[in-house]
Amino acid sequence: MPQHTQSSLYPEDVVYASPLSAAAEEQRRSTIDLVRGALDAKRSLLAFQPVVQARMPKRAAFYEGLIRIVDHTGRIIPAMDFMDAVETNELGRRIDCLALEMGLDTLAAEPSIRVSINMSARSIGYPEWLATLERGLRARPDIGERLILEITESSAMIMPDLVTVFMQDMQERGICFALDDFGAGYTAFRYLKDFYFDIVKIDGSFIRDIAQTPDNQILTQALVSIARHFDMFTVAESVETAEDARLLVEMGIDCLQGYHFGAPATQAPWKTSNLKARVRG
Repeated sequence: MPQHTQSSLYPEDVVYASPLSAAAEEQRRSTIDLVRGALDAKRSLLAFQPVVQARMPKRAAFYEGLIRIVDHTGRIIPAMDFMDAVETNELGRRIDCLALEMGLDTLAAEPSIRVSINMSARSIGYPEWLATLERGLRARPDIGERLILEITESSAMIMPDLVTVFMQDMQERGICFALDDFGAGYTAFRYLKDFYFDIVKIDGSFIRDIAQTPDNQILTQALVSIARHFDMFTVAESVETAEDARLLVEMGIDCLQGYHFGAPATQAPWKTSNLKARVRG
């Protein structure tokens, strides 16, 4: 670990305790440079993954828009490869702005679908992110009713009071909110009654191989019961097999998301797959 740090993203005079620490820092710097270069050159896109209705899996309830950046060679890089390095600094806010802008453009171009976009609670206080949202809503007021903003448990708990006020303001304008990674261990359940999330997405760690894992069956059923108590719509993430999907339907999950129903695709899946897009009221 570094013995001391500076405010800069690139502390030049840090002394590292081991070659492994130095290599990790070099990787972080390389990732930051990659992301900054892609953002400056506007090399980015959204990959969409369907979230299907549990009892009518041929119908997509909505699509999650997942940010991708493109490096100088044209390689598409998923968020999991860079978000940890940039989430807490301004590059993370720029990524949230770009994802939101592309999501709003998609909704404006395709009125038959709903789209969810990931955001950090940190972006609520970022002027450009708020300005991007306001521009989109002013241009097409109907878009708000088809936009879902996803906030992870860990992010929501950074500033729960700010998140609560922001959600209430935006819900009055038709926007829905999803609590991502529900059950991952961050949220104090006492906050759920204050947050008023419309949707909870149960973390994939509980869902993978659930048909073969009795412990996860008990835990998932408990999470579903909590969501029902607070009138929250449930989505199971990381559904990868038909057996898992059948069990989740029996448990009363409302929607399913995962590779069993479709991988994230940069080509609009509502145009290229046999899934029927449907705007839910």
